[in-house]
Amino acid sequence: MLEARELACVRGERGAVFAGLSFRLEAGGALLVTGPNGAGKSTLLRVLAGLLPAAAGQVLWRGEDIAADRAAHARRLRYVGHQDGLKPGLTVRENLAFYARLWGGGTAPALEAMGLAPLAGLPARMLSAGQRRRLALARLALGAPPGAGGAALWLLDEPTTGLDAASVARLARLLERHRAQGGLVVAATHLPLPLPDAAELRL
Repeated sequence: MLEARELACVRGERGAVFAGLSFRLEAGGALLVTGPNGAGKSTLLRVLAGLLPAAAGQVLWRGEDIAADRAAHARRLRYVGHQDGLKPGLTVRENLAFYARLWGGGTAPALEAMGLAPLAGLPARMLSAGQRRRLALARLALGAPPGAGGAALWLLDEPTTGLDAASVARLARLLERHRAQGGLVVAATHLPLPLPDAAELRL
């Protein structure tokens, strides 16, 4: 479903961040992107998301270049980056409701997915770093499943930063369900992730 062919990315005066990078993921697949700081892990996720053009090579979805229809590619993915992307003045529930209007789905299941129901009425600005991360990840529980036209590709940048063991276990259940429905996961990480049979790409 997702294929990278001879990808290269150049960043400013530094030159090539990575080059000649290729991989392929089928439905239900997962890829862990590892490497030291500055190796290009976040950059690769942005290229896969279509947010950053590759200096060379292609990203293909079912054999078609994602650049041919960027709007369609945006609809098929969810991207959780370093920044949590929350509205600090909105409550936890209201933050999820905003995305539910875009993607569908209910806020209650998303709150339960990451153990946020007791915090639903709190403004996001009052959350701890770990709670904000849980709220960012709870957005993954919104929308239709991959087989029913929902987002098939999840791109996650250091998703477990700030999470305790119970929250990592909740994330594991989200990832497992997504993959069982044919979804794909590409995660950049320094830390162990609950993706037991994932392929690994070291930059």
